[in-house]
Amino acid sequence: MTTKKRTYSAEFKQEAVRLWETSGKSAMAIERELGITHGLLNKWKRKLKDEGEAAFPGQGHLTPEQEKIRQLERKLAIAEQERDILKKAVAIFSNPKS
Repeated sequence: MTTKKRTYSAEFKQEAVRLWETSGKSAMAIERELGITHGLLNKWKRKLKDEGEAAFPGQGHLTPEQEKIRQLERKLAIAEQERDILKKAVAIFSNPKS
């Protein structure tokens, strides 16, 4: 039997962390009340602290840094393809005709 991976919205994660910080309850108690896996609150709190509002971009959304990397990798791939085409063209036109 397979288990389905649950996904949580950014708002849910932020509210869960806020609830933990303001309620005075332990992380384990909050996790039990919300029905989330043990250790998620600590993970979410750490990510929220490190990345701020950009902490939970959502499925399919990239952080600005990740988007920039994706664009640069795409440009590099195009430049490499162009270079390979030019190498082949030079090889074709530099052969002396018999």
